[in-house]
Amino acid sequence: MNKSILLEKIEQCREEMITLSCSYGLTADVVVQSSKQLDKLLNEYIGEVSA
Repeated sequence: MNKSILLEKIEQCREEMITLSCSYGLTADVVVQSSKQLDKLLNEYIGEVSA
């Protein structure tokens, strides 16, 4: 995936996680799932940069 597109997805996911955490609290399942998605995107980005 293109690095710039990946960075956009990372930023969108981060903003969504912050919004969800404000609404539901940090330990809510929906926030944890969003955090896991963000982790996946970050790992993918690191893989792209390292390659």
